[in-house]
Amino acid sequence: MSGRPLRAVLFDLDGTLVDSAPDLAGAANEMRVARGLPEAAYESLRPVVGTGARGMLGAAFGIAPEHEDFVSMRDEFLNTYEARMTRLTAVFEPIWPLLDELDRRGVPWGIVTNKAERFALPLVAALQLAVRSSVLIGGDTTPHSKPHPAPLLEAARRLEVEPSDCIYVGDDLRDVQAGRAAGMPTAVAAWGYLGLGDAIELWGADHLLQEPMQLLKLPRMA
Repeated sequence: MSGRPLRAVLFDLDGTLVDSAPDLAGAANEMRVARGLPEAAYESLRPVVGTGARGMLGAAFGIAPEHEDFVSMRDEFLNTYEARMTRLTAVFEPIWPLLDELDRRGVPWGIVTNKAERFALPLVAALQLAVRSSVLIGGDTTPHSKPHPAPLLEAARRLEVEPSDCIYVGDDLRDVQAGRAAGMPTAVAAWGYLGLGDAIELWGADHLLQEPMQLLKLPRMA
C-alpha cells in the first residue's frame, strides 16, 4: 500500500457504525412469536446479523434460500424489520468521538453497506449520520454488492479519491474481500458481529481494530 496519508475513510454500516442487531433480531422474533414459537436467544441471532435476511431466517427458522417458503418469509422479515428498524438501533457510542475527530481533521468519511437503499437511507438519516456522511452506497446502488469491489469503487469515485487512498472498515469477511479487490487498505471492527466463520485474524485485513479510536493511530492516519 502507498505511504501517502489516507484521504478518506469508508465504513460498513451494521455492526461497524451502528448496532442494528436488536431490531433485526427483534423482527425475526416477532415472526417466531406470530407462529406460536418462543423467541430465539439474542446471542444466537446477533452473530449472523451481517448476513441479512438469509442469515436471520437461517438462524431463527433453520431455512435456506432453497426452501419453498424462503421468498415469502424473506419478504415478511424485511417488511417486519422496516416497520421497527429505528426502535432499538443506535450508533455505537465509541463511534461518535471518532467521527468528531475525522470531521475536525477535515477527513471525509462515508458508508458502504449491503443494506438496500430502502432501509439504509432512512436509517442513516434517523441516526443523524446522513448530514455528516460524505457518501452512502447501499447494496443496490451499484449492480453488485460486497464482496464485489464495485460499491467501494463507486464510493471512492464520488469522493474523488483514489481507492488506495481510502481505508475500509468493516466487521465481515466480505468487507475485507471487497476492500482488497478494490485496492483499498482494510481494517476489521472487532466490536462488530463478525459472523460464525474463520477467526478474524485469518481474514487477511491490513489492520485489526479493537475499538474505534485505534483507527486514528494507524500510520497513514497520523
